[in-house]
Amino acid sequence: MTTSSSQITRSGARRRRLDENQRRAQIMTAAVEELADCGYDGLSLTRIAERAGVSKGLLWHYFADKDDLMESTAKATMTTIRDRIANSLDLTEPVPDIIRAALRRAAALTVTHRGELTALNHIAHNLRHPDGTPRLTPDAYEETYQAQESLFRRGQAEGTLRDFDTRVMAITYQGAIDMMIGYLGTNRPHIDPDDYADKLADILLTGIQRS
Repeated sequence: MTTSSSQITRSGARRRRLDENQRRAQIMTAAVEELADCGYDGLSLTRIAERAGVSKGLLWHYFADKDDLMESTAKATMTTIRDRIANSLDLTEPVPDIIRAALRRAAALTVTHRGELTALNHIAHNLRHPDGTPRLTPDAYEETYQAQESLFRRGQAEGTLRDFDTRVMAITYQGAIDMMIGYLGTNRPHIDPDDYADKLADILLTGIQRS
């Protein structure tokens, strides 16, 4: 029985077959790289396929069209960023300390993961429905809002946070994070991300922390 050369690497080792989720992730990673390097207007689907190591035609087996690829990439990137921050936190600490640490982690991403943030920003500002309205809406944040609300309720239960509407605060908190990331990500090397995050934490916690 012969083995197709497409199944063998140059070293002779068999390539590991990727399942559908892994292949989608591989293509979206390539899309992030392409967006970070070339921007939205300069994006090339052919180069995305080349970066992912697949044929251009195979893209449409996993995504309906370019807009579907862009929307899926944005949502996957948002989830990755959210999980990266959450997984780096010590959730046994008091909630105000977790909030401060989360803001610091988010600010640090503007240095350590600039490419992902750049790609997400390009999609958020350019992906539109035919009528011109944004395709990415606040609904894309729903899981993030729910996780933040859960954290705020825990702080209220433990007595470190005062009573407030947790949904309003989640939207306000996420908006502050987005503005911080956008501001720090526009080539401002004179601003220390940790210092900015600490000052933002001071402002937010002054309003919600129980004295």
